[in-house]
Amino acid sequence: MMRDGCLGVAIVSRQVMVIKAARSHTRSDRFLDVYTFVPFGADRVFLATDVPKARITTSDILTIFPPDDIRRTRSPSPGMLELPEDAFTEFNLLSSRTQERYEKLWNAWALSK
Repeated sequence: MMRDGCLGVAIVSRQVMVIKAARSHTRSDRFLDVYTFVPFGADRVFLATDVPKARITTSDILTIFPPDDIRRTRSPSPGMLELPEDAFTEFNLLSSRTQERYEKLWNAWALSK
């Protein structure tokens, strides 16, 4: 499913983050060991989180980037990623969709009170 170094987007600790596989995983793996990155500014740059390694379930994955995007991703320094434009656009789209879904859930809950 995810090879060592694969990149994607997942929900980790109720936040949408860029993830990088810490090791290779198979389809039968229920949990994935990943490194987590959060946006830093608006220039496609992501920094490692305070707790950079996490174990997530496969259902938390929103997307896995294609190999071309992974090859075009830069690491200007340790703990930092610079995504290509396509991957950054997809991250922003998934972030906004997730935010909208949370807002709808919150509004529905608030109206039911």
